[in-house]
Amino acid sequence: MTRSALRLLVIALPALLAAGCREASPQAAAPSTPAITMAAAGIRFDAAGPDMAFYAGPNGQFPRADLRNWWLPAYSVDSFSRLDEILPAHVVRRGEASAWRRAAVEPAITYTVPSQFGGGRLSLDAYLDRNPVTGLLIAVGDTVQVERYRYGRTDAQRFTSFSMAKTICALLVGLAVADGAIASIDDPAERYVPVLKGSEYGRTPLRHLLTMSSGVRFREEYDGNDDVSRLARATMPGGAGGIAAVQQFNDRYAQPGERWYYASAETEVLGLVLRAAIGRSIADYLSERVWRPIGAESDASWVVDATGQEVTYAYFNAVLRDYARLGRLLADGGRVGDRQVVPAAWLAEMTRAQVSAARTGRWYGYGFQTWIFPENDGSFVLLGVRGQSLFVDPGRRLVMVHTAVRRDSRDPRVAETLALWRGVQAAFPRRRN
Repeated sequence: MTRSALRLLVIALPALLAAGCREASPQAAAPSTPAITMAAAGIRFDAAGPDMAFYAGPNGQFPRADLRNWWLPAYSVDSFSRLDEILPAHVVRRGEASAWRRAAVEPAITYTVPSQFGGGRLSLDAYLDRNPVTGLLIAVGDTVQVERYRYGRTDAQRFTSFSMAKTICALLVGLAVADGAIASIDDPAERYVPVLKGSEYGRTPLRHLLTMSSGVRFREEYDGNDDVSRLARATMPGGAGGIAAVQQFNDRYAQPGERWYYASAETEVLGLVLRAAIGRSIADYLSERVWRPIGAESDASWVVDATGQEVTYAYFNAVLRDYARLGRLLADGGRVGDRQVVPAAWLAEMTRAQVSAARTGRWYGYGFQTWIFPENDGSFVLLGVRGQSLFVDPGRRLVMVHTAVRRDSRDPRVAETLALWRGVQAAFPRRRN
């Protein structure tokens, strides 16, 4: 693609990011695939999913995405499962894979449907028939209980995470503190990124970037004309990337720690700090400190900007079972067997409500780049737009990975995913200490 074409894409990105875009699904040229369900080694694959008339062409195939259209809902079945083939990315290398056990029989899971979506009690199969899920995996400890793929997706594909990546960034910040690369999270960002010296983000302590309470003005509403659209344009191909991506946000409306407001730029600043502090790529650091220790079975990837900087507010990609391995690490207090991979104290700080649900106004509380359940029972969730999530309940050693192709960035049906999670929790008892 020419540079002028890339520039046109950058100009068009606000429209691509707008919530509720409903472009008609184009026809695909590939041969037809029957909508059948197949099973292999306890995994269930389905060639179809709900609303096939929107997501697939008349022959049942999903249109292939490219740099111009990957965000559009009609192309998302393809793009959300191979984003690192469309956008430049660094590889996160795996090590020696750890094994999963499998439940002999898939458990019977039911959930209570929220009243705004009809109410009643439904099964897991009914949930999958009502929601555009591409992958779903439920595990307790080292045992996979459920593993499903829909819309022709497979267990070999890397699914993108969107803002789930923010929690991974926070995890790495904690490891950099443990390694001595970052002296203190009370340091301002400019200590590690001198080019930010004198800017509002440069003056902000890392602690308040971790909790989204910098006080720097940033609007993230997914309407195509907001600050997150400007950030996306700067970090996509054709954008400046790097320091320039965050320097455009320099208006302070509150002192650090006084106000909470969700802002992807805060995580991007953390990524710049992390990269400068460790002196190498974030992907390499993640591989060494997390991906290999958890026994990931596949390489992961992280999309990078024009400068080669990982876009830390989004776009991490992995297979479902490796997301589950990451969730198991978090559920087990940062341990893999006898090895403490992530300092327990850091993980505890990450996953407690540093900001209360009352202050966020979003039902969840907020830790270090992590959403905390309001009952404060130790459970938490990594959330990404369009239906991506990783739920973790340490008290049950329970993990649920959910990838999807919801059409809107703020689809109200995420409430049904939360209801499913409650049903999953009810199916498995808490451990006795």
